[in-house]
Parts: sequence; C-alpha cells; structure tokens
Amino acid sequence: MASGAAKRYVQAIVEVAREQQSFDAWQQDLQRLGATVDDRAVATYLQNPSVQSAEKKKAMDIILRDAQPEARNLAHMLVDGHRTGIIPELAELFDEAVLAERGIVMADVTTAEPLDEDAQQAVRERLSTIVGKDVELRMHTDPGIIGGLIAQIGDSVIDGSVQTRLRRLRTRLKAS
Repeated sequence: MASGAAKRYVQAIVEVAREQQSFDAWQQDLQRLGATVDDRAVATYLQNPSVQSAEKKKAMDIILRDAQPEARNLAHMLVDGHRTGIIPELAELFDEAVLAERGIVMADVTTAEPLDEDAQQAVRERLSTIVGKDVELRMHTDPGIIGGLIAQIGDSVIDGSVQTRLRRLRTRLKAS
C-alpha cells in the first residue's frame, strides 16, 4: 500500500510533468534516484542523522547532475523532510501514473505457477475487456492459490483462485 506522502509527491510531480510535457524526463530521473537509493550504503548515508543535509544534497546533485532542475529540487525537499526512504515508492507510483496518463492501467496478477507469454496475453486481453482500458501486467506467483488467478487493478480485486472457490464451497457446505 502506498504511503500518503508518496501519493502526494507523485500527484505534484504529475502536475508539473503534465504542464511541462516532461513525463519521460521525470521517469528517467526518478528511476535513477530509485536505483541509487536501492543501494544499501547510499540509503544508510541518506538516512544517517549525523550527516548534514547540505552534504546529502550535494550527493543528490551529483547523482542528478544530468537531471532536470525540478528533480534536483525534489531530491532536496526529500532530504530536508527526511523522506528519502520513499524514493523507490515514488518511482513506482510515478510509473503507474504515466501509464494512467496514457490510458493504461497496471494489474497485479497472481497465479499458482508462472504463465507463458501467450497465457499472459490472454489475461491481458480479458482484463482489458473488463476494465475498458489497456492493461499492463505485473506478474506474481503464489502456489498457495492452487490454481486460477487473482488480479488487482487499483482498489478492485478479481479473485478467480481455486483456493477462494474451495473456501466458498466449504462455507456453503457448512451452512447446509
């Protein structure tokens, strides 16, 4: 679940990107930032309270030397607000926002076993029919669902797992 702070930052970034027609540049900048703070040493440095904010901002400026000025400003704000830990979440949420701007929704799909490309395409087409938009899949596997699939698109969940069907059947049998 995305944090409220990350959602607010992304909302502001989307507005700036829309005004400046700079979605691709923002994606690159946020991906660079996200990859950088995925490094444990960098994340530790940025979250270390004994390191002055000015030093952290200099480090961010080096990382983002080729980035747009607004991205460097964002990095400075995150340093000042002690929120550098949400950078990976920002990058992910922004990627989803870019897809939404382009009329595409992201679906988290869980299956018991990995699906081949043909099966993924069939799932993509079926979900696209249901939601009325193009769909991108983020695939997950969980043998515990036994079979079928669970798809989450935004706040909506489509649960066609065998595990859930068995649970419903068990409930009906107990009620009879």
